[in-house]
Amino acid sequence: MTKNHSFDELALEAHEKLRGKIEVVAKTAVRTAEDLSLYYTPGVGAVSRLLGEKPELAKAYTIKSNTVAVVSDGSAVLGLGNIGPEGALPVMEGKAMLFKELAGVDAFPIVLDTQDEQEIIDTVARIAPAFGGINLEDIAAPKCFAIERALQAQLSIPVVHDDQHATAIVVLAGLMNATKVVNKEPSKLRVVISGAGAAGSGVARLIHAWGVADIVVTDSKGIVSAAREDLNDEKRQLLEVTNQQGLSGSVGDALEGADVFLGLSQPNVISTEDVARMAPNPIVFAMANPQPEILPEDALRGGAAVVATGRSDYPNQINNVLVFPGLFKGLIRSGVTHVSDGMKLAAAAALAAVIESPTAEQIIPSVFDKTVVDAIARAVEEVK
Repeated sequence: MTKNHSFDELALEAHEKLRGKIEVVAKTAVRTAEDLSLYYTPGVGAVSRLLGEKPELAKAYTIKSNTVAVVSDGSAVLGLGNIGPEGALPVMEGKAMLFKELAGVDAFPIVLDTQDEQEIIDTVARIAPAFGGINLEDIAAPKCFAIERALQAQLSIPVVHDDQHATAIVVLAGLMNATKVVNKEPSKLRVVISGAGAAGSGVARLIHAWGVADIVVTDSKGIVSAAREDLNDEKRQLLEVTNQQGLSGSVGDALEGADVFLGLSQPNVISTEDVARMAPNPIVFAMANPQPEILPEDALRGGAAVVATGRSDYPNQINNVLVFPGLFKGLIRSGVTHVSDGMKLAAAAALAAVIESPTAEQIIPSVFDKTVVDAIARAVEEVK
């Protein structure tokens, strides 16, 4: 297949044939009256009675031990925008499929027929007893931030907004190896991030925790600056770790002398000329999908030393599929209730370390590398 081949027709045909990509499969057979008595009535009553008295033992006796809810309201699905719960369902099914195939984690797609912030919080909190973790997905900013914070405060299981945290981890892993290729230290980097939504915010905060002090975030109106009067609360909070020099202007202005460009926004945001104005041996991650902020060949023509995208048809695909299966596997096995920066940093370091000798053409493993999931899971467990 060529780079420009469309999978639309094939995907429609495959999904219609399968009528969904996942199914529920029993762990043991029910063939005799004894089986029925053991796994259903009357035997199940003893288990229910025990958990009624000691609900904290649910992980030892039920699917809660290995189950994640993949939750969306359909308000920000892929690059398709607000297409509703039915539109989100195939994506959430796909996530559940990858959880099982890559990490052995059982996941259920949950799509909600509401886009009200408080209704989402209340609904997820009420279904949480069946799950060992909550994966929020494709929920529009800025409400996604408030939803995650509220749920994490209420629940005693980890809540991860994938667009923020898994994306941040895989971007940081790629950046760790890219800086090795160009021999630059994190503390000396100047990083420009295009995109101030969930992904851009998550990346900014995690690379700051890694040690990058000079970070500038831009949105569709330019540099996120305290001088602007149109910032929402989330963008104002982002200024706590970004734009310490008080810059204003366009993304092109921000890139003057920058070491790294991280694109988490929309197509054609920067040009070859913008890359040429960056510091020597710049790093360019243009991750908008399917059309990046700048085509890799144009970034290379501008002098980029390392280029990554969100696409599978170029080298260095930055894909959060590399992260969420192993992250949740580690979170569930360790029994933690919250995801810390330390866990995310450890996960990024473990992912980066899968590539023993990074090169400009290989800074991140393939999504099919079978060592990735366990490497991340072990790293997360060790932080506990």
